[in-house]
Amino acid sequence: MFNKEVRGGENIKKGTLYYLIGASGVGKDSLLNYVRPLLAERAERPVLIAHRYITRPVELTGENHIQLSDAEFFMRQQHHCFLFTWQSHDLYYGIGQEVADWLAKGMNVVINGSRGYLEQATLLWPDIKPILVTVSLDKLQQRLEARGRENASQIQERLQRAAAFAELTHPNLLTISNDGSLEEGGEKLYQLLVGACPRTKNRLQIP
Repeated sequence: MFNKEVRGGENIKKGTLYYLIGASGVGKDSLLNYVRPLLAERAERPVLIAHRYITRPVELTGENHIQLSDAEFFMRQQHHCFLFTWQSHDLYYGIGQEVADWLAKGMNVVINGSRGYLEQATLLWPDIKPILVTVSLDKLQQRLEARGRENASQIQERLQRAAAFAELTHPNLLTISNDGSLEEGGEKLYQLLVGACPRTKNRLQIP
């Protein structure tokens, strides 16, 4: 299923769908921001990062998502505009059907997913490859305290949720440790997505 498409007499290999997950504070958005410009300059087998549709205002320092009202979200959902949808903390999240089009054209795609929705996403797209971003609990606590969004009780709740990720299983699961610097974690994600040898920074340096 979703392996090959015949177009113009040629076999076009379907792209790979990567499903990035991890506890709040592990640095998923930072890693995506790191690899985005590097992926944009690849000429061979493009890797695209999909925007999420979320019923949440856009923040300058937050995720680069597409904001929808509840009514807009439900209208698009009714007309099958989403490949995946889920709800979390009174917000609605969607991954657009355009992702399926990109995959059909042979491009690989990365989406910022949800652990709770992974089982359903796998049923809809069996070849999905989850990428779990992890950090040690001590490091995670330091990062949560440094960003100052949660009080002590909320931080402990997030640490408990993060510990539950250790129990995650999936036949295609890939894991990245992000305990080090952003560059170290970003390079790990980049190499995983492109399957290449270590990047030559001089050759790929962005102006």
